[in-house]
Amino acid sequence: MKTLRLILGDQLSHAISSLKDCNPESDTILMCEVWDEATYVKHHKKKIAFLFSAMRHFAGELVQSGFRVCYTKLDDADNAGSFRGEIRRALAGELFDRIVVTFPGEYRVLKDMEAWAEDFGVAVDIRPDDRFLSSPEEFSAWAAGRKQLRMEFFYRDMRKRHAILMNGTDPVGGQWNYDPDNRQPPKDGIKIPKPFSVPPDEITRSCINLVAERFGDHFGDLEPFHYAVTRDDALKALDHFMTERLENFGTYQDAMLQGEPWMFHSHISFYLNCGLLLPHEVIIRAEEAYYNQIAPLNAVEGFIRQILGWREYVRGLYWLKMPDYARENYLGAQRALPWLYWSGETKMNCLRQCVMETKAHAYAHHIQRLMVLGNFALLAGLDPDEVNEWYLVVYADAYEWVEMPNVSGMILYADGGLLASKPYAASGAYINRMSNYCKNCSYKVAKKNGADACPFNYLYWDFFLRHADVFRTNPRLAHTYRTLGAMDDEKKDAVRADTKRFFRMLDQGERV
Repeated sequence: MKTLRLILGDQLSHAISSLKDCNPESDTILMCEVWDEATYVKHHKKKIAFLFSAMRHFAGELVQSGFRVCYTKLDDADNAGSFRGEIRRALAGELFDRIVVTFPGEYRVLKDMEAWAEDFGVAVDIRPDDRFLSSPEEFSAWAAGRKQLRMEFFYRDMRKRHAILMNGTDPVGGQWNYDPDNRQPPKDGIKIPKPFSVPPDEITRSCINLVAERFGDHFGDLEPFHYAVTRDDALKALDHFMTERLENFGTYQDAMLQGEPWMFHSHISFYLNCGLLLPHEVIIRAEEAYYNQIAPLNAVEGFIRQILGWREYVRGLYWLKMPDYARENYLGAQRALPWLYWSGETKMNCLRQCVMETKAHAYAHHIQRLMVLGNFALLAGLDPDEVNEWYLVVYADAYEWVEMPNVSGMILYADGGLLASKPYAASGAYINRMSNYCKNCSYKVAKKNGADACPFNYLYWDFFLRHADVFRTNPRLAHTYRTLGAMDDEKKDAVRADTKRFFRMLDQGERV
């Protein structure tokens, strides 16, 4: 039986299910750089260069292993420009009995795949993506009958199921979650290790040149480029995190410092999400770091929770609720995404820092994404469609399965609390506590009202005034509404007036 095996750009693992039972004598592995996938949103230049280079390196490894690979580069003259077009071209050139592919990461791609058998007249085998530790079917079974789909309970079940940081049926250390130990602000004089970097080789350089030529109007800086593009180098990046960063990761995972975009984070989400690293091997390495006394429990548990808990949870939620999830807008947010998200042109230093670091690196850590960029999007009532597209465009680790639940659920509360039990809204006080951004800001974080007051301060209260009918009875917001209840009318009027002035300036394209 001759088989055409399609490998997508986020499936760069030699253990991927679509390669199992591959016969080098009769089968062809198809990989293609296609215009449709590079431009359905205008991905960050660095993201495109990273994936194209990683794909080309992976294809080379397959050839060296003796497999027959048909690889289409973006600038090949006969490139059809889409998965469908490239498959049709492959089928026209050779007779295949079936197509084998691994379950994709986006709903739109799955729907296309499901039509291939009828359209091409060839059997299509869509295999489970067993790189993940929970299948969509397992998540659906876990969710069945539950009134609330809280990540914490899913995470505990995953710990038990995979015997990670467990002492029999109890969690190691006696607690499931060490978050209270993982919220420290940055200390003066803190020393951040240099990030792992790999100089571009000839293949990567050719991809950088291609992106510069073909995607010059896309967002982001192409250089400097220093990401791993092979599994060997991704493993080195993992080693670097384990030895130099994991020890302090937990304590400072929510901290932000101007000029320090990397902090103590792992920076391996690029490699996990495209297949160069596998989640289980990363989890085991972290667990071993605790048992070998390389890193404390709060750091190791917090890191493992992001992969075994959060990453698996958002993927399960995505496949459970799509396609309706993409249309959620519970708070009726309609404001257009302001230009400052692309330009960084704002007097709010925290926003400027996070946008410019995103532009430079196609990366920002989770608190920058959630509590600065996302917090503003929530308080300003930005349209979920536009915010989702922005996050999908700008981050090199962004694929719809992971991006959309984080944005629509965690950031915007657009799903009405399916994912989060309360909106993640914060005033300037939180940003000031967890960063040094406010020291270099045009606004005064200590001021609550007026033209020079931190906009997050009055936007925060206006958000809860606007949505009082939705949130007043939320038990997790009882303190917020007690404070609002004690606020006199003059103060509330000042909040509304400042917000109205700010939104008028924002909507008119003025620098805010």
